[in-house]
Amino acid sequence: MSRSVQVTQKQQQQLQLRQQLEEKQHYESSYYLSSRSSVSKQAFSTHKTSSHLKSSVKTEKRQEAVKLSPLPKRAKRTYLAMDKDKEVIGYVIPVFRAHDTVRGLMEAQEEDVTEEGINYVAMRNLFVREAREAMDVKVEKKTRTKHVRESAERLEFGRTMEEWTEFRKKMHPDRLTHPPEFIVKPRGQTVWEGRTVRLHCTVAGWPKPKIAYKNNVLIDAKAHPEKYTAESSYNMHSLEIKCDFLDTAQYYVSALNVKGEASTGATVVIKGFCLEHGVTFKTSIIDKFEVAFGHEGETLSLGCTVIIYPTVKKYQPDVVWYRNVPLKPSKWVHTHWSGERATLTLTHLNKEDEGMYTLRVNTKSGFDTYSAYVFVRADVEVEGAPVAPLDVRCHDANKDYVVVTWKQPAVEGSSPILGYYIDCEVGTHHWAQCNDDPVKYARFPVTGLVEGRTYVFRVRAFNKAGFSRPSRVSDPVVAMDPSDRARLRGPLAPWTGVIKFTEEEPTGVIPGEPTDVVVTEATKSYVVLAWKPPQQRGHEGVMYYIEKQCIQGTDTWQRVNTGMPVKSPRFAIFDLAEGKSYNFRVRCCNSAGVGEPSVPTGEIIVGDKLLPSAPCSPVAIRNTDTSVVVTWGASKDVKHLVGYYIESSVVGTDVWMPCNNKPVKQTFVCHGLTTGSNYVFRVKAVNAAGYSQSSSISDAVVVVAAVVPAKPTNVTLLEAVKDYMVLGWTAPSNNGGADIRGYFVDYRTVKGDIYGKWHEMNEKALTTTSYKAENLKENVFYQFQVRAMNMAGVSKPSLPSASLECKEWTITIPRPVGLHVLEVRDTSVVVLWEPPAFNGRSPVNGYYLDIREASAGEEGWKAVHEKTNKEKYMKVTGLIAGTSYIFRVRAQNIVGVGRPSAELGPVLAQTRPTKEIYVDVDDDGVISMIFECSEMKEGSHFVWSKNYQEITDTSRLTIVTEGSSRAIFNSLSLEDLGTFSCMVTNTDGISSSYTLTEELLDLSHEHKFPIPFKNEMAMELLEKGRVRFWAEMEKFTSACQVEYVFNDVIIEQGKKYTMNFDKSSGLIELFMDSLEVTDEGTFTFNMVDGKAKGTTSLVLIGDFRELQRKSEFERAEWVRKQPHFVEYLGFTVTPECNVLLKCKLQIGNIKPETEIIWSKDCIEIAEDDEDAEKIEKKDSELTFNIGKWVNKQEQKKEGKKPSAKDVPLPPRPKISKQDAGIYEVFLRDERGKDKSSFNLTEAGYQTVMNELFRVINSSNDIQILSTEHGIVLHSNVVYYDENLRVGWLHRDAKIAASERVKSGVTGEQLWLKINEPTEKDKGKYTMDIFDGKDGVKRVLDLSGKWEEAFEEFQRLAAAIAERRARVVGGLPDVVAIQEGKSLNLTGNVWGEPTPEVSWVKNDKELVSDDRYKLKFEHGKFASITIAAVTTADSGKYALVVKNKYGKEAGEFTVSVYNPDEENKEEKKD
Repeated sequence: MSRSVQVTQKQQQQLQLRQQLEEKQHYESSYYLSSRSSVSKQAFSTHKTSSHLKSSVKTEKRQEAVKLSPLPKRAKRTYLAMDKDKEVIGYVIPVFRAHDTVRGLMEAQEEDVTEEGINYVAMRNLFVREAREAMDVKVEKKTRTKHVRESAERLEFGRTMEEWTEFRKKMHPDRLTHPPEFIVKPRGQTVWEGRTVRLHCTVAGWPKPKIAYKNNVLIDAKAHPEKYTAESSYNMHSLEIKCDFLDTAQYYVSALNVKGEASTGATVVIKGFCLEHGVTFKTSIIDKFEVAFGHEGETLSLGCTVIIYPTVKKYQPDVVWYRNVPLKPSKWVHTHWSGERATLTLTHLNKEDEGMYTLRVNTKSGFDTYSAYVFVRADVEVEGAPVAPLDVRCHDANKDYVVVTWKQPAVEGSSPILGYYIDCEVGTHHWAQCNDDPVKYARFPVTGLVEGRTYVFRVRAFNKAGFSRPSRVSDPVVAMDPSDRARLRGPLAPWTGVIKFTEEEPTGVIPGEPTDVVVTEATKSYVVLAWKPPQQRGHEGVMYYIEKQCIQGTDTWQRVNTGMPVKSPRFAIFDLAEGKSYNFRVRCCNSAGVGEPSVPTGEIIVGDKLLPSAPCSPVAIRNTDTSVVVTWGASKDVKHLVGYYIESSVVGTDVWMPCNNKPVKQTFVCHGLTTGSNYVFRVKAVNAAGYSQSSSISDAVVVVAAVVPAKPTNVTLLEAVKDYMVLGWTAPSNNGGADIRGYFVDYRTVKGDIYGKWHEMNEKALTTTSYKAENLKENVFYQFQVRAMNMAGVSKPSLPSASLECKEWTITIPRPVGLHVLEVRDTSVVVLWEPPAFNGRSPVNGYYLDIREASAGEEGWKAVHEKTNKEKYMKVTGLIAGTSYIFRVRAQNIVGVGRPSAELGPVLAQTRPTKEIYVDVDDDGVISMIFECSEMKEGSHFVWSKNYQEITDTSRLTIVTEGSSRAIFNSLSLEDLGTFSCMVTNTDGISSSYTLTEELLDLSHEHKFPIPFKNEMAMELLEKGRVRFWAEMEKFTSACQVEYVFNDVIIEQGKKYTMNFDKSSGLIELFMDSLEVTDEGTFTFNMVDGKAKGTTSLVLIGDFRELQRKSEFERAEWVRKQPHFVEYLGFTVTPECNVLLKCKLQIGNIKPETEIIWSKDCIEIAEDDEDAEKIEKKDSELTFNIGKWVNKQEQKKEGKKPSAKDVPLPPRPKISKQDAGIYEVFLRDERGKDKSSFNLTEAGYQTVMNELFRVINSSNDIQILSTEHGIVLHSNVVYYDENLRVGWLHRDAKIAASERVKSGVTGEQLWLKINEPTEKDKGKYTMDIFDGKDGVKRVLDLSGKWEEAFEEFQRLAAAIAERRARVVGGLPDVVAIQEGKSLNLTGNVWGEPTPEVSWVKNDKELVSDDRYKLKFEHGKFASITIAAVTTADSGKYALVVKNKYGKEAGEFTVSVYNPDEENKEEKKD
């Protein structure tokens, strides 16, 4: 018993030690299973918590070692701590097992374990035992003594393990520490706004890591407990977020301890209930900035207050500032939006900052804008010096040079600008001058740069007074080739871990010649060349030498850059002689030597760029109390226009001030003027070459605010359809002192007596007095009103129109619009109108004007004229003074006369106190029309018209306004006849007209030419080839004398000239027997009749050679009086590419017996020759069609076939070398003969071929055709000749022929077929047609049309595959049938169109007969029937189906056997 008690006490002590060891080991465990030892410890401690009872369980021993892994399955472990009597004494926190994660870590680290301690071996054995328990469990009964002994051994073993553990901790203190690792990572989530989201993660690490959450910024959960809640328990961490819409972000969790840091992220998306959904925002901009003025160097701020209604929490509009383009923040520009006020700050103002600034506020409902101009006034350091240039930019930057451009300043100073100096910044705040001599052209290439260095530039101008301030510096630019710059900017390729070695080309390869050498810029100061590098260059880089050749004076080539070759394929050449022609070429070089030169550029003339011509006369229009709108005509002769500068001057001061310091385009508002002052304006154009001459000075204008125009009138309906109506109205009678800029139309619905609200129909102003109101509802009544707009604003609305129903009209003839009157007098008035807004079913071909007295009713209408009036105006006469009249107009087309227009009137027939136009003819015969007006108002001006169309072309008429208006004819002629009228704007219709007739033209001629001519000098050819010059005077006296002059030399009557002056008729004549080469010039008759003089001349220059030839021809005609050619033999190429030899006969001189003989190379072409069929005679024209093919008629002989030579050959070419030769045509009869020839050899043949190729090369553009096989690119030519060379290029690289890509010619179609196209076939395709001299290229970029073409190819291929004939079933592979039986097989076929069906046996087609019955029913079922088959019917059969989309065969084998014969064979065996 004592021994039993001792054992029991010893067991209790061991149990207590074991529990203490378990608690200690559990405390030290970190749940991190990254190493085998840690996993073993945890597993071992867990094993010890589950004590065995009396019946212990152990596994069978095995020879194979079990790996340390949780893979073996075993019974579910309990975590209840029990004593030996199975009573629960507590709960043990289970050791965390990572399952798959731990398994992966242990398998990865299994090979890394190099040392195993006793502790690890013991725990491994425990795991092995547990694994074997799961696989093979054996129950064994033990005695109590044996059980106690084993328990003691286990306690002793545990004590030993504990000692070893403590020892290893002392030997390896960092064994248990490791960096953080996320076992379970947070998961991204999407939730609704207002919900709560929780991010969970599990982190392992020792010492225990600290956890931090970040959302762009660090999240402090304790500082914001209402927003975030962070929890941590047993290395499980969570962050709870109470979400709103702005919490959408990427959230990061970071874990940190002494061993390292780890982080992971998760995306949280908050789907908000859009507060602004369905809300229409209204934007108001208040506290607006006005037109601002600043000086260079100052800081200027612009700001506006923006009100968004309604106010939605957290919703902010998009606020953008513009100056032509959106402004981006920089060191010169700062923007700020406070939520209510938008501010733009311009630091250190410069002329580049001048312009129209626009604030744009964008909301989901639209946008609102406000704009105002900012002027920057320039200052100078030296009085009289120019202001600084502006807008300095860098272009075409490369290794060798940078092209710097700038704009000339608005103010040149006290003297013209002499040139410009360019400075570049070297280092920090150190500027170096780039050019030794001043540059006049506002574009200069700066050379001598260091490759890879960054530069900034500035420009200074100077004149006689001194230098300007430096301009604002340019943006930084790097002296580097664009390809190198792109390579540096681009992303680096990822490291693949593979290094490939390739065999390099042998060194010492001399580079090839550069290509495409062109001159990109040419001025009198420099020339810029550009070219493409050679294809042959090896692995070594190349450099270039540039050579020039002065075409005038020498043929030798000189090297430009002798000292140092250039690295970039561009170069600027200086020090060229102005006015001389140069040729340039480029050579490549490397260490192996210098290559061959490139193709020369061709003749380049070095000269200055042309200055722009002066702009047309400016027009000043009133705007506000401090501004005027200036418009002008563009310069007619200008290249690369930069813009215009406007200058103003107060009348009487002759001091011109700039209105803008930055070039602008046409139309500009000049601000900052003095109210009430009288100003004039002028404009000058500027381009890179310099300034133009200033324009003429505008008319003076008083700076006062313009007023809004009067309201429009007569809003009428012109056309109605079921969903739109066309409206018309009359322009305001008073434009308010400024031109009408447009109209706005409003509408409202009408239902009985209920009127709706007015709504705008057009946001953009209309420029015509008609409008198409669309998107209306059918059978609904509408009313319309119109408002006019000028510079001052918008007028009051017109009176509403009548209630108009929107329904379909059945009219086919439109109505005129815009009726108004001019020149109202007591007995006459001029009525004008505009054509209809639409033509109806056919164009309008005339008008009818109706009139009635205002007091008369509708029955009082009567027509003013009977015949159709083609014009859009008419003068009505025969009115009664003091009577009011009403007018209307009707239009006519081929259908008939339409409905009348809206009525105009009443118009009172009463002459207003105004003067009429009168005509003045001065002593030189110059005619002027003058109109005076005493009722001029501010803003009124004169408008001259011809035939009541405003005169805009001033080439025939010069208008001068000085109090009155004078229209002066520059050179009066018959084309100036017509009715001229003048109207004064902004008055009560003051106007007058004058009809210019031939009588006034005669009066002018009497003043200009006291001796008038009935007929000016003329010339005619007479018989014998004589030439007659003649003129006829109308009025003269007997004392009139005539002087004959040739090329300013007086000629007299003699052997060559014969003169005659008939004083009775006034006929003057000069005869010449023939025209010679020396007779080319001017013949003149000078008349002197007392004090009066007259001159008439005829110039024989230009067409003289043709006239001389006709004269010689006439003389030869008279000499021989025989058949002859009017036009000798020549050639022409028709649009069909037929080559015709043509000549023309004098048809009146050809008799029936006249012989016409053709010959080639002195061999007559007989009537029975083939070439005789090519000769045609039509009227007086003979033609020989060289390319005509003559088919021989087949001989119809009984019993005989036509011989081979009589069979027609394929068509021949239009022309070939066989057609070369000398062609002649002879005319011959008893009166004589004539001959014409054409040499179609060498030069003549080449000339014909050049013309033929010119016609051929007019090919169509490349078209795309998708087929079932691929994509076909094709282009048609009129005719294809074998001498044409056609090449295809893909992305500028020649396409090699292959099975997939083929090119060719079919008839006149040139094609490229791409079978089975892929994405690589995208890109630019070029068809190059070359005839040996000239070429034509047709280009098609397939990238933009690829998707459509590829889809069509796939569709066709699928459709063809679907419609292809095929056997879909019903036939077996093998048929075994007994001899004598009947065979019947049916196959199912498919195809669209229905396929053709045939049966084949052993590759021979079967025919339906008594033995084989072949049927094809319903287009789907094909059957074959063989009655009483024999062994001869055995073989390979096939059902063959075919349609136009494809062919297919269904094969099967038939085997016929005889059972009797088989039995006999078996018996023999």
